[in-house]
Amino acid sequence: MFTSEKGVVEEWLSEFKTLPETSLPNYATNLKDKSSLVSSLYKVIQEPQSELLEPVCHQLFEFYRSGEEQLLRFTLQFLPELIWCYLAVSASRNVHSSGCIEALLLGVYNLEIVDKQGHSKVLSFTIPSLSKPSVYHEPSSIGSMALTESALSQHGLSKVVYSGPHPQREMLTAQNRFEVLTFLLLCYNAALTYMPSVSLQSLCQICSRICVCGYPRQHVRKYKGISSRVPVSSGFMVQMLTGIYFAFYNGEWDLAQKALDDIIYRAQLELYPEPLLVANAIQASLPHGAMKSSKEGTRCIQVEITPTSSRISRNAVTSMSIRGHRWKRHGGHIGN
Repeated sequence: MFTSEKGVVEEWLSEFKTLPETSLPNYATNLKDKSSLVSSLYKVIQEPQSELLEPVCHQLFEFYRSGEEQLLRFTLQFLPELIWCYLAVSASRNVHSSGCIEALLLGVYNLEIVDKQGHSKVLSFTIPSLSKPSVYHEPSSIGSMALTESALSQHGLSKVVYSGPHPQREMLTAQNRFEVLTFLLLCYNAALTYMPSVSLQSLCQICSRICVCGYPRQHVRKYKGISSRVPVSSGFMVQMLTGIYFAFYNGEWDLAQKALDDIIYRAQLELYPEPLLVANAIQASLPHGAMKSSKEGTRCIQVEITPTSSRISRNAVTSMSIRGHRWKRHGGHIGN
């Protein structure tokens, strides 16, 4: 690490300590534009033996619990790199050098599992129904609309999946490690739209490294550093894929493609059905050519929206068609 980069980090550490509380919002807004600081902090995190690592982790945690949204997101952008450094150190069994990173990860986890009143959170997710239209499809394009009212009401029921409450953790162990890390990636994915490109690049790179280290593909990728295999869970890989899918359409096509290939490679070796299903679905949905647009701004997925005009089958029997049929049949007797 260069002396100039070390000076930037040390100035950042001392600046926040003397900052009055009234200046916090303005400070948080300007912080995201300091690219030299962000790159210097990445280098500190990547050096487990750095003397600055502990104060940096402490200040990132102070940012997270400050309650300021911009400071919280500033800490979140380093989450993929922090997870990789922790897993790399754990795989090399040199756990003593990852103590401050582990404390930061645990601190963020314990803050996220409770609300502002200190009560445990229960997250809910509504699974979309194919019987209801969305920006991706219309029910009429999938199958016949000739359904009875009873069948349609049953077919359109929304299913809600709940996650939580999550227990507080005082330390990371082999038993709870991926429960905590998976939840942390879930929190990161919830803020993906606010993450800068350097964070998305870090996410793609650490996903590749986690999946191939210790396997023959590591030599193909020419990844140096640890050669030990990094354990992963099925749920953790699914959360990695969520971020990778976003990176495809937000300026990181090449890195995301490499990461997706490596996740499929590892999921096949581990025989994990969930990440294989999600990864193959992502791969099948990708356009044939790479996204050529610039890296600035948010990309969107191009989908073909069918016309909004009704496409009811001629054979579909509805209450209106029944009434119309009855009127035609008895039309001659209406005037009598």
